[in-house]
This record gives sequence, structure tokens and C-alpha cells, in this order.
Amino acid sequence: MPSPDTFDLPITGMTCASCAGRVERALRKVPGVKNATVNLANERAHVEVIEQIDPASLIAAVDKAGYGASLEQDPAVQQADQLKRHDSERWHLILAIVLALPLVLPMLLHPLGVHWILPAWVQFLLATPVQFFLGARFYVAAFKAVRAGAGNMDLLVALGTSAGYGLSLYQWLAASPGSMPHLYFEASAVVIALVLLGKYLESSAKRQTASAIRALEALRPERAIQVIDGEEREVAISALKVGDQVLVKPGERFAVDGEVIEGQSHADEALISGESLPVAKQPGDKVTGGAINGEGRLLVRTQALGAETVLARIIRLVEDAQSAKAPIQKLVDKVSQVFVPVVLLVAIVTLVGWLMAGASWEAALINAVAVLVIACPCALGLATPTAIMAGTGVAARYGILIKDAEALERAHEVTAVVFDKTGTLTSGTPQIAHFSAVDGDENALVQRAGALQRGSEHSLAKAVLDMADERGLTLENVSNSRSLAGRGIAGTLHGRELALGNRRLLEESELSPDALAGSAQQWEAEGRTLSWLIELTPQRQVLGLFAFGDTLKPGAAQAIEQLTARHISTHLLTGDNRGSANVVAQALGINDVHAEVLPADKAATIITLKKTDVVAMVGDGINDAPALAAADIGITMGGGTDVAMHASGITLMRGDPRLIPAALDISRKTYAKIRQNLFWAFVYNLIGIPLAAFGLLNPVLAGAAMALSSVSVVSNALLLKTWKPDDTGDKP
Repeated sequence: MPSPDTFDLPITGMTCASCAGRVERALRKVPGVKNATVNLANERAHVEVIEQIDPASLIAAVDKAGYGASLEQDPAVQQADQLKRHDSERWHLILAIVLALPLVLPMLLHPLGVHWILPAWVQFLLATPVQFFLGARFYVAAFKAVRAGAGNMDLLVALGTSAGYGLSLYQWLAASPGSMPHLYFEASAVVIALVLLGKYLESSAKRQTASAIRALEALRPERAIQVIDGEEREVAISALKVGDQVLVKPGERFAVDGEVIEGQSHADEALISGESLPVAKQPGDKVTGGAINGEGRLLVRTQALGAETVLARIIRLVEDAQSAKAPIQKLVDKVSQVFVPVVLLVAIVTLVGWLMAGASWEAALINAVAVLVIACPCALGLATPTAIMAGTGVAARYGILIKDAEALERAHEVTAVVFDKTGTLTSGTPQIAHFSAVDGDENALVQRAGALQRGSEHSLAKAVLDMADERGLTLENVSNSRSLAGRGIAGTLHGRELALGNRRLLEESELSPDALAGSAQQWEAEGRTLSWLIELTPQRQVLGLFAFGDTLKPGAAQAIEQLTARHISTHLLTGDNRGSANVVAQALGINDVHAEVLPADKAATIITLKKTDVVAMVGDGINDAPALAAADIGITMGGGTDVAMHASGITLMRGDPRLIPAALDISRKTYAKIRQNLFWAFVYNLIGIPLAAFGLLNPVLAGAAMALSSVSVVSNALLLKTWKPDDTGDKP
């Protein structure tokens, strides 16, 4: 659902870039409207308002401009309407081909030596329903455009085919009895059939560009099994509230976002996060609505419903990106505003020019008709939005959510990527990086430290317990366990009083590092957190040393390597100490380190870098939000806070650093498709219009070329659907 200060309106009746521009201008004139953008490819208008406004005034403005609008429909109803319209287009196309084929058959047989022609009255009977029944849509839309004081593709088609049909009718009625005049009924009928073919193929292709949204919407279950006092009952999703308990059986989709409170299983989250492997779920773990439950029954406590679920936010982000207008589209908009009037002028000049050159009315009119037909600006209007829809859709399949078209277009220019450290390149969970036992018995050292830490929830304690578990060590019970405030923990094991803690504990116990002094100095220089295991009684001695540090995320090194290969510089921006930051930078091959930077100063660092580079900032926390907003492109890692997601242009649904170069790659490929599409859209017209004006292109070929231009632009955009990220190891 759009926010209260925005409206999304489905628009009907648009056929070209001129139409989209006219709807935009009509909406922007409504009092209270801040901005309006119209997407020809998905036939929607996104309207931003600055004050309370009645949606009826927006609909009325669109209607006055000659088009139809409505409030946002239920997705299922909207999809059904689109399917019905698509079926109607198909039947109209079939009928147009059946009626036009006999008209064009003599022309096809002529090169084979078969000289046969239909009687004039038969041509008239075949062409008339095509012109005025199947072609009625062009007359209606053209009339609305003229009434609104503008021109569009329909006006060009209506004028061109009417001229050919009218000339044929005149030639037939003015001909001498018994003679066979030269008629152009087949040209008008075939042009309409070709335009309908182009629109049908274009509609089919546009449905494919929107497939990402439909796939995401299909993940929403309509019903769930609610559990109340142990009793199960099936209810509609709308009947659930936050805090309700929901049972999810094996193979079912999670109906809500929530927390597992009972059971163990795995969840397939491929279509939501792009994660190819099932994710283990047990009590305390979060689950996402739309994911598929694996082998176990899970009882889930509802934490988010409806528009607040992760899936709903993903759909909103993808919809916003697909309906947004890329900056490059502004050029197209300016061209489309003057395109139709210029084409009409060229057609008139063509008509007058041929007449002045001594050509017959018949030849001059046919050349003018060819100009009108070849010039339909459908391809111009579809070039950018279809590429954006396809690019953002395929990116979403792999867990890359692009917030808007501007982010998509800007990302391909990035020359520097700045990383936050914790949670972005590192896991954010401390683990044992180094450890050393004075007597050389490492297992005994881990076993004693683990016994002291049993039952503790501290992150450093968990790292020790994880290592003990990895080594299969049995941990014994400690007596007289106690916390040493600000220093560590102590307890008695087999009559020996042991303690595990920081340097302050070591100094207060009046012990010296001795043999471990060199290791301690080296590990501290790396920015590691040190914990000493000491014996207090019966002997007072140092038993060993642990160095804790954040571990690098899998794929972090590969991500930096891919960025470096593309000549993109990398920077580490962190509030951590310089030693810790340098260790991470050296391990990954990062070019530059900005350590011990306060959250308030991160944005200033980004602004400084922007003086020489186009900067992408990658982060995941609230303290990264200012830097994300200051960067040219903000990229939020999976699991990031809502604040960080709001401040960024791209959100990665998984915490995989390899998705960062992948996001820049899909941006580059999408922008390349936009440029290719605009090139071909302009080339068709730049070449076709002069050819038609000089009599080198008849109306039938002009109609075929016009239809081909739209289809080729959309088909080229659909090639983006074959894109896959490099070496992330994941498939949707």
C-alpha cells in the first residue's frame, strides 16, 4: 500500500510516450499534487501530494485528458482484468488477420507470376470491419487526444489508415464502369492488423516484465491455522492479530512473520531472500511470511501482519522501483512532447512536396500515410520502463531490492565502495581468533575456560563454549561460581580456584604474562580482545590466553576481489580501533581504512570521498543511516534496521557481501539495456521517417517496422531476465 501522501492509480487507454506525458501533466495540474510520474510499461501513475486530496479529483483529471483511471485494485482483481483485456486483444488480432489476409494475398502471389486481384466490392467488405470495428480503438483514443489538445500514436494510425481507406473508396467510386482502379484497402487493413499484432506482442512481453511482482504476490497465503488453548482452527489471515499463535505444517507457507516457539524444521526462503539452502529453524528463531516450511511442524507467535510483513515491504520496494522514472527518461519525455506534432508537420510537408514535384494525389497521399504510420512513438515510451521492470524484477529474485529507478541508474557509475565493518564484512559475533596454553595442552585450556563460562549468555563466553563443542570436549561443573565486576568470572574446579578475565584481573592478581607477553602484544595490535585464564589457588599462575575477534563473512574476500577487478576502489569506515580495522582490511585487500570514526563523522567522510568518486556506502545499523543517506548510493545489508533501509537505495536481503558487486552489475546491465533500447527507438524513426517521406517505404512495410520497433525494445529488455550474480553460490 502506498503511504498516505501518495496515490497509485492504474491508468487505461495509454498507447505511447505522448500519452504517458499527457497524463502526467494533467495530474500535476490538480491542486495539492506535488509530483506525478506515469509508467507506460506497467500502466500506473504514482502521485505525490502535499495536502489532503480527494482521489476523485485525480481520476477526473485523467478522464478529462482522455484516459481512464481508478483507485488501486486488489491484485487478484487487477490481474483478472489484465488477463481479460489480453484475451480480447488476441481475438481482435485473429479477426484482423483473417480479414486482412485475403486482401494482401494477391500482392504476395504477384512475384510468383500469379496475377489475381479481388473485386473492389470484396475488398471493401473485408477492409471496412477492420477499419471501423477493429480499428475503433484508434478513433476513440485519437478523438480524446484531439479534444485534450494533443496528439498520440492513435491519432497517427487513425489519420494514416483513414487516408488510405478514403483514397481507395474515392478511386473505386470515381472509376469508369468495368475498369479496375488501383485501391489501397489492403494497406489500411494490414497496417491496423500489424499495429494490433505489435500491441498484442508488446502486451505479452510486458506481462513477463511484471512476473517478479506476481511471483512475490503468489507467496501470500490466504488462510492460516490458528492455535487457541491447544485447539486448532483454520482462519483467514485478516482475522489474525499480533501475538496470535499459528501452526505451520510441513510443506506449507508461513502465513505471518513471527518467532518459533515450538518445533524444529528448515525454511526455504529462496524467493524472499535468494538464499538457495534451507535455513534451520528452532525455538527463538525468526520466520518470514511466504517462506516454505520444511520437514517439521512449527508453532509460531505472530509478530507482523499485512503491510508490515517483510514480504509486503519487499513487494512495495519492487513496485516503487518499477513505477519510478529514471533520470534518463526525462530526455524521452521532452522528445515525446513535440514528437507527434512534428510528425504531423513532416507528413503535411511530404504531401505538399510530392504534389509540387508533380506527383499524383494518390502517390503523394500514400507517402504521407507511410510517414504517419512509421512514426508511432511506442518504442520510445517503452524503452526505459521495460528495462527497469525487468532489471529490478530479476534483482529481487536474487535478494537485491532496488528502491527506485534513480538508484538503479546511478549505481552503474560507482567508482568507490565504502564498507562498515561489523555486520557488513564481519559476522558481528566474536569468536576465538587465537589462543595459547602455557603448558601446551590446548584442549585442557579450552575445557577449563568452558567450565567457567557454562550457563553464561555473554558473547565471549559463547565463543569459548562453541570451541569446546567443536572439539567435542566435556565440560565439568564449577563450584562457587561468581562474577568479578569489570574483570571477568571465577570459580572452583577440582579444588583449584580459576579465573578468566581481562588485563585488569591479571594486574590485580599481581601476575605477569611471562611467556605469553609477545603473543599478547601482537594480538592486541591486531585489535583483539584478550582474556587470561589464571589459577589463584593453590598456586598463583597464568595458564593461558584467549584472543577474541570478529570473523570475516564468507564471500567478503570474493566481493572485494570482484570490485577490484572492476577498478572500483574499496574503503573501510568503522568506529572500531585501528588495529582491528587494519587486520580486516589486510585480510580482504581493502584499499583504504578510516578507523575510530564517530557515527556523527561518518557522513563527513563520505562527503569528502564524493569530491573525487561516485560513492556507494554499505552498512546495516542505525549509526550508518547518515552515511548511507550522504552517499551517492546507499546499500543496506540483510537484517539491517528499518532506518538504514529507508536511507538506502538498495537493500540486500541476505548478509552476503558478494551481492554488493552483483547489485552494481545488474545496474550496469540494466542501464546498458536502456541505452540500447533508446538507440533503436530513435534509429527506427530517424531512418524510417525520411525513407517514408521520399517514397521508399510503403504503408504496409511502415506498419510492420513500427510494430517491430515496439516488440524488439521489449524483447531486448526481457533478456535481463537471464542475468545471474557471479559466484554467489545461490540460485532462487
